[in-house]
Amino acid sequence: MTGTGRLIRLILRRDRVILPIWILVLGLLPIGTFNSFQGLFPTDAERINFAHVSAGNAGFVALYGLLRGDSFAALTSWRVGFGTVMIGLAALLTVIRHTRADEEAGRTELIGSTVVGRHAPLAAALITTAGASLLTGLLIFASLAGKSGSVSGSLAFGAEFVAAGWIFAAIAAITAQLTGSARSARSIAIAVLGASYALRVGGDISALGTGSLSWLSWVSPIGWVTHIFPYGALNWWPVVLSALLTAVAIAVAVDLRGRRDLGDGLFAARLGRANATPSLRTPLALAWRLHRGLLIGWTIGLGLLGLIFGGVGGSVLDIAKDNKGLSDIFARLGGSDQIVDSYLAGTAGIVGLIAACYAVQATLRLREEETTGHAEAVLATSVSRLAWAGSHLLFSLLGPALALFAEGVVTGLVYTQGDFGDILGGVMLQLPAVWVLAAVAVLIFGLLPRWSLAAWAAPAACLLILLVGETLQLNHWLLDISPFTHVPRLPGGAVSATPVLTMLAVALVVGVAGLAGLRRRNIPD
Repeated sequence: MTGTGRLIRLILRRDRVILPIWILVLGLLPIGTFNSFQGLFPTDAERINFAHVSAGNAGFVALYGLLRGDSFAALTSWRVGFGTVMIGLAALLTVIRHTRADEEAGRTELIGSTVVGRHAPLAAALITTAGASLLTGLLIFASLAGKSGSVSGSLAFGAEFVAAGWIFAAIAAITAQLTGSARSARSIAIAVLGASYALRVGGDISALGTGSLSWLSWVSPIGWVTHIFPYGALNWWPVVLSALLTAVAIAVAVDLRGRRDLGDGLFAARLGRANATPSLRTPLALAWRLHRGLLIGWTIGLGLLGLIFGGVGGSVLDIAKDNKGLSDIFARLGGSDQIVDSYLAGTAGIVGLIAACYAVQATLRLREEETTGHAEAVLATSVSRLAWAGSHLLFSLLGPALALFAEGVVTGLVYTQGDFGDILGGVMLQLPAVWVLAAVAVLIFGLLPRWSLAAWAAPAACLLILLVGETLQLNHWLLDISPFTHVPRLPGGAVSATPVLTMLAVALVVGVAGLAGLRRRNIPD
């Protein structure tokens, strides 16, 4: 463990921008939501009615989890329950960035040549991430302890976020030992996070009915932390379970770290052919080989999400019968006065943002190919830079289109009460906004390659605007930062070609600027 303290200082210096951002954003999100609920429901009757309807609605439960309680604090902890997924994502990305990614780039080997313990890099990454999660929880506690009227509830609410961050930091520590690629480690950890969320959805929805599958929530770390119910039937056992899982996962990660060589993963990479097959003679064929697993995985994942959203769509019909305030919330969410149309349009926006994450991930494969030296080998042949980049960007553009199409088709087929064309159209209309975020990633990669990971800030900002922008009643110029704000809303809304064409033009200009930068800079840089 020698040198852990110095490595922690190095991580804090490298992440001096991104760490404070996600701590402050996630830490202050609950108090902002609390204040917005106070403005939305001026009377107790409206608030209680909202809580009663939401607690029994499968659509709301699928998105936010089970609701226990009808106070402003209980509504707040329920409404920002997705924050546990966000802090889990931030934690796992941070750990992998400072373990497997550094090892892959050769920084760990350089640092290891000094007086640094074998497990010091892993310990430093875990301690830093755990500390950031703890600060987030303390910020939540400090901001809500007075206003909520429950100190113990606010403490449990903060512990909910801390537990989620610690669990997925520990899980990322394990996945960082499994493969020799940071991309694969991230993919595995994100898949675990997604599976945890899906299990929570299935278990919580089952709890509304027969409860035969409610146990699914208890095999999901996300299900554990969202079942603390800090301002309802307070349950501290999930915190204990989370602490135990974190400790076990860290112990497993340390053991696995001792079983492998530096630079390798526990699962050895398969050796390829000595000579390429004819199917790999072009840049596009090589790009297909590299992207096909990602494409298939994202397409299946969004298809399963369409199964969930379409399945719960019918239950949205009764959510605003007696509450005008709730009806207004849905109208703002989806841009339509019809509740079901608003629900489907709102979920289409969520799906679009998820597809944008796929687009950014596919685009950043260019940077990975550059840092690993693979790009140099390809460009040493007669392949031009634009041909090499274009072969990868084709999957950044068409891959999300295929995944969105799969989600729209499944949603339309499962939800048989709506117009199939409008449902599919509402999903596909997200594509120009997706391409804008992909173009931003190209721009950063082309002009500032060392800051390529900053491309993830764009979907993160759009996610925050999507989740709380309207609820917090932010100024329109802040909402307009997100390209998804300008997407025409279907079903139920009017479709205009102007915003669609504008976003396509923006994506084209920004993407061309990024490619121009790529042509003029050094590779690698």
